Amino acid sequence: MKRTRIGVLASGGGTNLQEIIDSCERGEIDGDVVVVVSNVPDAYALERARKHGIDAFAFDHKDQTREQHEKDIIDCLERHQVDLVALAGYLRMLTPVFIEKYAGRLMNTHPALLPSFGGKGMHGLNVHKAVLDYGCKVSGCTIHFVTADVDGGPIILQKAVPVLEDDTPETLQARVLKEEHKLYSRAIQLFAQGKLRIEGRRVRILEL
Repeated sequence: MKRTRIGVLASGGGTNLQEIIDSCERGEIDGDVVVVVSNVPDAYALERARKHGIDAFAFDHKDQTREQHEKDIIDCLERHQVDLVALAGYLRMLTPVFIEKYAGRLMNTHPALLPSFGGKGMHGLNVHKAVLDYGCKVSGCTIHFVTADVDGGPIILQKAVPVLEDDTPETLQARVLKEEHKLYSRAIQLFAQGKLRIEGRRVRILEL
C-alpha cells in the first residue's frame, strides 16, 4: 500500500507537527511528513522538521503579494508530490486558489467544538478565553477539511473535554491540546487509509 506523502504548513512552535511526525515514525500513520513549510523564517517548526531529516522551507510573506507567496508554497508542495496538506498552527489566510487546488486534501485543526468559537480572530488563547467567558461546561477540538469559509469546512473528527471550575485560558488550552494532538493524527490516518468521503457538509468514515 502506498504511503501518504504529507506536507505540513506551520507558523509557530509546531507541537502538532511534532505529534504527526512521531505518529508516522511509530507506525500509527501510513504515511510520512515529506516537507514542512512556514511563513516565519525562524519558526521552531522548521527546526523540528530538520531534526527528523525532513525538508523544511521558509517563505517569508513580507513584501510579497499573497498570490506570489502562495505560488511559491504550491510549487514547493508539488515538487514534494504531497497527497495531503495539514495546517498545524498556520496563521495565514489561504486564498481560494490554494484551497481549491487541494480541495479534499487540505486539513486543519481548531481548538474548540466547531461551529462554536470559530472564525476571524479565533485562534490560540483567544478561543479558550471566549469559551470561559461564555460559561461553557465543555470545550474540545475539531479536525476539519478546509474550505473558503473560515473554520467552516466539513468536520472529520471532534473530541470533547470538560471545562473545570478553576480553569484559565492556559489550563483549558493545555487540556484541549493534549486531545488535539491525538485526534489530528487519527484523522490523518483515516485519510491515509482511504476511509474519508465528503458528502456535502458531512464527512463519512468508511469501514473498508
